[in-house]
Amino acid sequence: MSTPSAPTITIANEPAVASRPAITTTTTADQATIGKSLVIKGEVTGSESLYIDGRVEGSISLAGNRVTIGRNGVVAANINAREIVVLGKVRGNLTASDRVDIRSDGSLTGDVVAARISIEDGAYFKGGIDIRKGGQPGQTKPNGEDKSVAAPEPAAIGARA
Repeated sequence: MSTPSAPTITIANEPAVASRPAITTTTTADQATIGKSLVIKGEVTGSESLYIDGRVEGSISLAGNRVTIGRNGVVAANINAREIVVLGKVRGNLTASDRVDIRSDGSLTGDVVAARISIEDGAYFKGGIDIRKGGQPGQTKPNGEDKSVAAPEPAAIGARA
């Protein structure tokens, strides 16, 4: 009497594994890095996330992606991205379609336009905050007044002055 060994290996599972969409998609962990010893002067644009641990002067535009300024990072630039995380020093205006995080060791001198903002205790911030619904550009009335509505409560800011 022989027992067939074929049923232990099923071919029906193979197409399901091969058609998984996770195999062909890129992850959000993919990001470019500007190292400690690098200095960039000019315009930085692209379509991937960026980690800055060096020095950047000029402008940074990575709409739809994350820009992280590392602990050693020194940035003198206006930044436009989906999400901006400040661990180092930034001098410039930040525009984020989603959120801006200023961590405890971070320093920001400039205005922030974002849907959400978080400022940890110990962080340095000097500038204005304009909370806008996700992805809304600045809108002005014909007489020049700003149409945007200020945040209804100051609870959006994590740190206390």
